[in-house]
Amino acid sequence: MPELTAIILTRNEARHIVACIDSLRWADRIVVFDACSDDDTVALAEAAGAEVHQRSFDNFAAQRNAALDSVTTDWVFFVDADERGTDALAEEIRRVIAERPENGWHVPRHNVIFGRVTLGAGWFPDYQFRLLRHGHARYVRPVHELGEVDGAVGYLHNPLIHHNYRDPAHFHAKQRFYVEHDAAILKDQGVRPKPRNFVLQPLRHFWWRFVTLKGYRDGLHGLRLSLYMAYYEWRKYRRLAALWRGS
Repeated sequence: MPELTAIILTRNEARHIVACIDSLRWADRIVVFDACSDDDTVALAEAAGAEVHQRSFDNFAAQRNAALDSVTTDWVFFVDADERGTDALAEEIRRVIAERPENGWHVPRHNVIFGRVTLGAGWFPDYQFRLLRHGHARYVRPVHELGEVDGAVGYLHNPLIHHNYRDPAHFHAKQRFYVEHDAAILKDQGVRPKPRNFVLQPLRHFWWRFVTLKGYRDGLHGLRLSLYMAYYEWRKYRRLAALWRGS
């Protein structure tokens, strides 16, 4: 049976780390790759039996690649501290790494947003590239990192459970971070906002989330999330305009 290491990336994850480790006991090794937390993350992880490495954070892709370089097992399964493995997912992973030729696998997620599993508006299946054959894949792009694979990739059926946004305040804080990042990328690409972008892009984004990606399946919850995301699409273009003005 191929050996597998579960790697958990952390930064001040005392709230989640023990439950995450407990959900991965089926892995051959559990490594917590910590970005110099200043809470109890490291102490809790060590007490729970995980192996801990620390590295100052620069970006998500670099952090994952450094974590990859710290282990030597045949396979690596990346999990964020606010995610949980399940018995069904563990069984599927063990089967595919033993029987299948693919060098990487995308894992679906059930996103729990404001305490509710969210099935529409782009939050399911929400595939993430997390299971990879060691030596055959790397990560690129600083935020919302992507996997580059030497060979074929596949898609698992059983999801990770992702305890995503706790409440609206948590949601808005994360979206403001993404707005800054995405607006900077657009500017680097030479994109200049046009007056119509401030109207049409939010409307298109709302339609995409609520109708195309079936946000309506989640009722008022899906409507609220789709409206939120349309608002942050508007904020992104407003920030892009500010960047071009030098402010």
